[in-house]
Amino acid sequence: MLGKRPSFEQPSLQAASSESDLLPDVQVAPVSHVVEAKQVVFDQSPSDERPPRNTEEPDADDGNEPEPVQVPTAVQDAPAPQPVEYYIARALQSHPRLAAARLRVAAATQEIPQARALSDPTWNNTFWPIEDNALQTAGGRIAHQMMLQQQVPWPEKLRARAAIASREVGIARAELEQAEREITEAVRLAYYELWYATEAIAVVEDNRALVSDLVTLAETRYRTGGAQQDVLRAELEAERLEDELIRLRSQRTAAQADLGALLQRPLELAPEPVRELNLPENAGELDQLVDAALACSPELRELAWQIARDRERERLACLQRYPDFQLGVGWSAVTEDDALSGVANGNDNLSFMLGMTLPVWREKIDAGVREAAANRAATARTREAEEDAIYGRIRRLLAEAEGLFQQLELYRTRIIPRTERTLQLATADYRGERVDFFSLIDIYQELLVYQVQIARMEASLAGTLARLDRAVGCPLPTRNAVSE
Repeated sequence: MLGKRPSFEQPSLQAASSESDLLPDVQVAPVSHVVEAKQVVFDQSPSDERPPRNTEEPDADDGNEPEPVQVPTAVQDAPAPQPVEYYIARALQSHPRLAAARLRVAAATQEIPQARALSDPTWNNTFWPIEDNALQTAGGRIAHQMMLQQQVPWPEKLRARAAIASREVGIARAELEQAEREITEAVRLAYYELWYATEAIAVVEDNRALVSDLVTLAETRYRTGGAQQDVLRAELEAERLEDELIRLRSQRTAAQADLGALLQRPLELAPEPVRELNLPENAGELDQLVDAALACSPELRELAWQIARDRERERLACLQRYPDFQLGVGWSAVTEDDALSGVANGNDNLSFMLGMTLPVWREKIDAGVREAAANRAATARTREAEEDAIYGRIRRLLAEAEGLFQQLELYRTRIIPRTERTLQLATADYRGERVDFFSLIDIYQELLVYQVQIARMEASLAGTLARLDRAVGCPLPTRNAVSE
């Protein structure tokens, strides 16, 4: 599959232990928001919802500018949590990089009528203001001699130039799509970092209640003969949570700034993520992703358009072997006044002119053909290199995503439940004075790390899928997902 090269002809991501009546209950912090397996439909961004663009070469008359993406109007600049698609739509509508790319498409479209048009005709007038020095003929003195001329190239040359201009439009549109995909990816990555920081803060805040129970448990043991260092250690753990919250809140503010900058609102907008990430069940199959990349990748489409443009340039270079024409019509104003001829009649003269270039310097023409052919071959090799790079990127990201899927399954079904159970048993053993407090704290810290790690892996998986969609060029519709 990976060894095939596509044709360049068409341009074408709990059990509770027994507890002593003398000691307070210690409840494990809820982790449902990061532990439960949420398998829901992977929503597509507005730019993803568009069907793959027609990879046929564009019509030379096609000058329509792409329509801007519509932003949802249900919520306007509200601090309420919004899905990632909302922010993608806003970025695609307002980002200046995309506005510049759309203007470049419009500018390239206007080159087509210029390329197919003839050059401007020329008009000149030769006259003799000094009568004694005027040109004399048998018909009389020439007062004015006018000529209207038009350069007419070999007909196929105009068509080749128009075809080159139309390929430039395809290149500009592919560059626009690349910019859209890059902005979409950047918004997704910033959003997922914001989601992780928000989710990690929720996990740490949920664990405050558990630490509070541990402090109470240590104080109760201290009153019944336990060690005071247990109380201090529990209080130190509470302070460590505060330190972690400060770090996560700073990280969350930075992620909000990054996302706000992509939305052209870096100072006043504080985006809020929704609680659930809509993750698919799998990242897709390698063969399907590669086939989708061949059909969707804007980088490959741009290079295919460049190959088509270079082929037309080679054809135009070959056409230089044919002559160009020059047509003209002349009119001479003749007068009898001050005429030297005795038979002057003063009749005006009408003339026609036909000329053509002589393409005799074949060495120069052949060099131009060889230059154009070399450029076309170089672009073809560049496309092959880009294909290989995309194949490698897809394979690497797919392996990364599959690893994260497996890790999430392991954490959700085995590591987290067993750590929760171990913490519950250690709490009961501490009440029964069978383990020390440091062992209990170590287990609690492991559970907290695992809970935060779940959120980190979910955000990393979402980011990997976003980069995978970017590498493919479009979302893969065959990803299976079920609603929660």
